[in-house]
Amino acid sequence: MDIGVDVGTTVTKAVLFDSHGVAVAEASRPTRLLRPGPGRFEHETAEIVDSAVEVVRELGVDDVGVLAITAQGDGLWLLDDAGTPVRPAISWLDARSSGVLAEWTESGVAEQVFRRSGNRMFPGASGPLLAAVLAEEPLTLEQAGTAAYCKDVVMQALTGVRATDVSDASAPFLDPRTGSYDDVALAATGLTELRELLAPVAAAGPVGELRADSTGLRRGIRVSAGPYDLPAAAAGAGVTEVGDALLTVGTTLACQVVTRELPVDGEPAGLFLGTWTPGVWLRAMPAMVGTAALDHVLALVGADVARLPALLADSPPGSSGVTLLPYLSEAGERAPFVDTAARGTFDGISLATTTGDLVRATCEGIAYAARHCLEAAGWTGRVTVCGGGARSTEWTQILADVLNAPLHTAEAEQVAARGAVICARRASDASSVGPEWIAETRQVDPDPGRVAFYAEGYDHYLRRIEAARARWSDPAPTFSTGVR
Repeated sequence: MDIGVDVGTTVTKAVLFDSHGVAVAEASRPTRLLRPGPGRFEHETAEIVDSAVEVVRELGVDDVGVLAITAQGDGLWLLDDAGTPVRPAISWLDARSSGVLAEWTESGVAEQVFRRSGNRMFPGASGPLLAAVLAEEPLTLEQAGTAAYCKDVVMQALTGVRATDVSDASAPFLDPRTGSYDDVALAATGLTELRELLAPVAAAGPVGELRADSTGLRRGIRVSAGPYDLPAAAAGAGVTEVGDALLTVGTTLACQVVTRELPVDGEPAGLFLGTWTPGVWLRAMPAMVGTAALDHVLALVGADVARLPALLADSPPGSSGVTLLPYLSEAGERAPFVDTAARGTFDGISLATTTGDLVRATCEGIAYAARHCLEAAGWTGRVTVCGGGARSTEWTQILADVLNAPLHTAEAEQVAARGAVICARRASDASSVGPEWIAETRQVDPDPGRVAFYAEGYDHYLRRIEAARARWSDPAPTFSTGVR
């Protein structure tokens, strides 16, 4: 048997798989996402590592073939030379580097990095966060030995191995053509002096031996780190053919398309994520919108997710004319365009607007965002959908109607944890993973009677984005505490 661990933003999960890829046990722990100030989101690194240890121990086994770790990507997890945190980890949700990124965008630095790495930076990416910490906390960086990623922090705590894989290293300084960090990109951002903080890149992921028995597992078990959760989920869902896409409707809307090409001459947007298969990349458009936006709207109207089916049924397609640009993240948007000032807007509200209209407009807005991202990523083939949002039959139908494509909904839970194990097994023995390991799917077909309507709605959505971008550059004033 094997264990896959997925360290998410708000929950850590461990899944025990038998030799045929069947999940036989699962454990989870909620984790804290701290908010030390406006637009700032952090984790206590030790708590995150402890959560991974605890869920593995709860599974109650003492011997497995491999312990495979995946986790949230981006952010900044600073460790000293001994692997001890030198400050709380900065989440990918953090917006403290917005000013830095705005300067890099205006000066052309952000575009230059994109042309080199194929990755368009956003506030929660490690590059601008390093620059922000360098400006705010230079002494912190003097103590640091590694600018790590979440899965690699857990890996180092369990094995002592200091390394990362090509998926996490991709954003923003890895040259996808060479598999090495790009000195030109580092110089453009003024971070050359911090190059030594970037961990060595293991093409098939860091591998080590478990050195502590706190997990309940015996010492010496093989531990594998990566890929991070986006490409791990693609592996778990069997998304491997060029043009095929994985749509993950989670906290964010993660859209990925398999590609063998590296065009970096278009509009700077999205990411090219390295995979453990040479010559294959995932063109990712990880939008900041997702279930977090829906949860927030449900909270504002005093409803919970259990009421979602009824609320969607109470409003017709088009939400009685109510529309939403669903950009609710304080960090703005990062795909398929980057704008740190992007904010959400409800339109079409009247005294006749119902709670159902507001909720349905949210689900439709996120579905339009999914189509926008998938088209920008070069989607041409099959679409598999997973994540918490995919559990809603009603919302999945809206997605199928908006995309005008059959959706293959992954039934198996914890697709990223499954993908981490698949990648670890393949790296050791390619023949050890058969088709039975791929998450099973059910198909949701688009409703022919709604496809044309939603095509018109999508065109309207794109026009609204263009109209809104000018307004985002002129935000309303906000009142500061203490100002009279």
